[in-house]
Amino acid sequence: MSQLHEGASISDAVQLAVMNVEDNPLFHSVGNGGLPNENGKVELDAAWMDGNTLNYGAVMAVEGLKNPIAVARKLSGKQRNNVLAGEGALQYAINNQFAMRNNLSSLSLKKWKEQLVIETNHETQEAYDGHDTVCILGAKNGEVIAGLSTSGLFMKHAGRVGDTPIIGSGCYADSDIGSAAATGVGEDIMKGCLSYEIVRLMEHMSPQQACTAALAQHQKRLQRSKNIIGSMSVIALNKEGEWGAATTKNEFSFVVGQDEGSTEVWISSCEEGKVSNTRASDEWLKKYADALKHGSGN
Repeated sequence: MSQLHEGASISDAVQLAVMNVEDNPLFHSVGNGGLPNENGKVELDAAWMDGNTLNYGAVMAVEGLKNPIAVARKLSGKQRNNVLAGEGALQYAINNQFAMRNNLSSLSLKKWKEQLVIETNHETQEAYDGHDTVCILGAKNGEVIAGLSTSGLFMKHAGRVGDTPIIGSGCYADSDIGSAAATGVGEDIMKGCLSYEIVRLMEHMSPQQACTAALAQHQKRLQRSKNIIGSMSVIALNKEGEWGAATTKNEFSFVVGQDEGSTEVWISSCEEGKVSNTRASDEWLKKYADALKHGSGN
């Protein structure tokens, strides 16, 4: 928010917000300190969408990048070859002089070694601590931006890609309407193209109504399949700056900030199918801060 006060563009503010999480090893599901795949490698996904142009850029299953969101943003300026994977994404970043980093921290390595002695069932894997993606939505002066970054599911198959870098699933932005983003188990989020669906619904309803309706409808459809359904959470922001959030979890935290106002932490929860959003209490914030310090937060 301080960047906006200093006159930065909404695009620069969104990128900086994502990079701050990518660079913070206390967040174990994004960038530095991200939890690795089954082979002990930290593979990253990131996406960027410009609502003015509908330009989109993404990297997926790439190792060794310091800030994958910066690469995704640059790729969004290309009309072709704007979504790159693995070695191709890494080589593009090297050729364009983006910074590299070994993202496997001592703590994430320790968690991986501990998990090796436990059999991983890839068919029932869950998102890390409710959500495992940093999703930043921004709107200012008619411009809408979405930026996402993640290291994905802990102990995932090498090369596994979730919803984050998939347009319309992990995020979608249209400056005529607004933007939306999703986090949780990507395999289930992708089945409903949730972010695109929320933006489409926002043409006719508020962001909160769109989040609640899209997630409830998608969950109901998945339940008919009788498969195991993973956690899913969504956020949305329309072009006027109104926001919404919904989740299938008991607790999903997110942050709301305004250019001329304060930044607040909110909690979305779902009990017996009913979604509610409340401001985080001082007690909750203290517990969250303590969890981060002890390496158990996200």
